Amino acid sequence: MAIEYFVVESPEERGKQTYEEVANDVLLDLDLVRIVQKIHIFVDPGVPLFVAVGTTHPIGSLIRVRDAADVNVDEEGRAILSIGDEGYLAPMLKVLWERYGKEHVDQPDRFSVLVSVPAGEDPRGIEEIVIADPEEGLYKDLVYALQIIAPEGFKVRRQYHKEGVFYYVASEDTLPEEVVETVVAEQLKKIGVVL
Repeated sequence: MAIEYFVVESPEERGKQTYEEVANDVLLDLDLVRIVQKIHIFVDPGVPLFVAVGTTHPIGSLIRVRDAADVNVDEEGRAILSIGDEGYLAPMLKVLWERYGKEHVDQPDRFSVLVSVPAGEDPRGIEEIVIADPEEGLYKDLVYALQIIAPEGFKVRRQYHKEGVFYYVASEDTLPEEVVETVVAEQLKKIGVVL
C-alpha cells in the first residue's frame, strides 16, 4: 500500500519542498507509508503553526492469546500455552501477570507458559484475552513521526487519533482550543473528513 494523498502546504515555496522531503523520508523510515492513507501538512512559520491531518488504513483486529499461542488444559486444570509467535510473548506475559498474578503464571521455557486459573474459571477462556492493540502502537509511531517532521521548537502540541482519523497541531505559542478546532476542521475538509 502507498499513501494515496500526500500534500504539504506552506506560504514559502522553499519551506514547502523541504517539508515534503522531510515528511516523505520520516514516513518511509518509520514504515508508516503502508499505514497512512491520506496526509495533509500545513506549515506557516510566520504564525508560527504546523498542522498535520490525515487518515489511516484499517489496522486489523485486536491481538488475542489465541493469535500467539495454542491453549490446552492439563489434568490439573492449568492452561498450557504453546507459544507460536514470540513477538507477542512479552505483552502476553504482562497481561497474564496483571490478571492472574505472577505467582500463578510460570514460564518453564521460551515456548511454554503455564497459567493456574481460579477455580470455576474455564482455562480455555484465556484464548480470548486481548494482549495487544495494533492501533495503539501505530498511534505512538505516528505521533513520533509528526514530532520529527514538525519544526524544531514547536513544543506546544495538540494531537488526536480515533477511528482512522488523526491530527497533530504544534506551535511555539499557546494554542487556544477554538483556533485549533477551526484550523483542524479546515485542513480535514481538504482530505474529505468532517469530525
